[in-house]
Amino acid sequence: MVDPRYRTAFRLYPYERVPDQDASAPRRHKVVIVGGGPIGMALALDLGRRDVPVLILDDHDGVGQGSRAICFAKRTLEICDRLGCGDPMVGKGVVWNLGRVFEGEEEIYAFNLLPEDGHRRPAFINLQQPYFEKFIVEEIRRQQAAGKPIEIRGCNRVTALRQHCDHVSLDIETPDGPYRAEADWLIATDGANSPVRGMLGLGFEVRTFEDNFLIADIRMNANFPTERRFWFDPPFNPGQTALMHKQPDDVWRLDFQLGWDIDRSAELDEGRVRARVRGMLGDAIDFDLVWTSIYTFRCCTMKDYRHDRVIFAGDSAHQVSPFGARGANGGIQDIDNLGWKLALVLAGDAPETLLDSYHVERKHGALENIMNSSRTADFLTPRAPAHALFRDAVLTLARDHAFARPMVNSGRLSVPCVYEGSPLNSRDALPGGPDRTRPGASCPDAPLGDGFLLDRLRGNAFTLLAIDQDPPDVPGLAILTLGTADDPTGALADRYLGNSTGALYLIRPDQHVAARWDDATPDDIAAAVARATGKD
Repeated sequence: MVDPRYRTAFRLYPYERVPDQDASAPRRHKVVIVGGGPIGMALALDLGRRDVPVLILDDHDGVGQGSRAICFAKRTLEICDRLGCGDPMVGKGVVWNLGRVFEGEEEIYAFNLLPEDGHRRPAFINLQQPYFEKFIVEEIRRQQAAGKPIEIRGCNRVTALRQHCDHVSLDIETPDGPYRAEADWLIATDGANSPVRGMLGLGFEVRTFEDNFLIADIRMNANFPTERRFWFDPPFNPGQTALMHKQPDDVWRLDFQLGWDIDRSAELDEGRVRARVRGMLGDAIDFDLVWTSIYTFRCCTMKDYRHDRVIFAGDSAHQVSPFGARGANGGIQDIDNLGWKLALVLAGDAPETLLDSYHVERKHGALENIMNSSRTADFLTPRAPAHALFRDAVLTLARDHAFARPMVNSGRLSVPCVYEGSPLNSRDALPGGPDRTRPGASCPDAPLGDGFLLDRLRGNAFTLLAIDQDPPDVPGLAILTLGTADDPTGALADRYLGNSTGALYLIRPDQHVAARWDDATPDDIAAAVARATGKD
């Protein structure tokens, strides 16, 4: 089978010769992003919308085939709303809430993932990664047409880099030959096998659980419900696990765990793949193979995400197993965290040390994801007899006893990271405030009389949210004042006031809570802003 990296689903940025290639000296760019996947493109879109000039270098000219990341969480969709590309994703994606878990051929239990009321976006959608990337690039094109400083160069492969005290120099290969460029800051979003990471001689600090999975996208018109189906030890993949998910366009994603020591060529043989699929579906259902691949998953993270003027994000910085849809969702949270900080530093409104908080906060998120993924892996593939005994007992009990079902771990699904203990957080000063909106947490949505809360928190600045009280006058902040009349369902009060009668929230540009008070002076708020921008 052809490597899916070289089978293009959408040719979105064909190679074009640029003036840099004929320049007598390398041109300096504010930000260069190496890698045009979903993480790199999303960061470029974020920076461009903040009027930060950004250049993306990708070694291909479009989006590769295959579903790859398919399960996108509500927080990712909310971030994409802020970037301007959430609507087409939700419009195309498949919304699902129901999951079923089987041992062998017997259903153990079903669960419903319906979120609480009062959120604009669903808990999850299934959407093939090529569509996800395509919608981001289409929004980039709209922003370019509006004059935003974003440039994409396809078929531009970075072959070498050198760090200097105030910039990074790059060697770039193209169909017309090599040229050089420079960057004030280089962001590596070039994937799990990151060439940039290799050029710097960097590796991973944490490495746990390695396994191989056969991924098969099939097209069929079967009347299966839109739900997640997960099998332990199914007869069509004995001793391993399997997963089935619906995608748009009558395409279904099938995952078969293979184990570590496999013959990759043999497993990718079309006849063998079809036999596996036929074992899952039965003989009565016709299907077409759309795409197949073997992915090697592992849980690992770099020690540091910032190396002077090179910063790593997404799979280049950390990787997790597929259980829980934490890979792409975690990468989008990376760029959500990094974009506003880099923009402030480049504008001279924050010290460079603010970028160190990107490493602190997002490594915290990566370690949280690795912990959850590793626990799932230990349950799916017990590494010791005691673990196997526990797993088998839980699966047996879960058939008839509700108390055991939460212990069945087929993947704890991605949730927003709380930046607990971040150096950017101020002390919590809202007695009785809800735990879910403490400093470091991402803002939960809430219905307002004229829309939703997160739609009002999409700006590039810090926002002072005042609920049932008058906000102090603090220069440089966006002010959002809401009261009882704006809260028709009571969700705003429930999620942001708790037992308090009023509150002030300082909201970061990435919609995370920096500070909150029952009452605050302008000096209190200014001090919290200074802390949240790395000046304290």
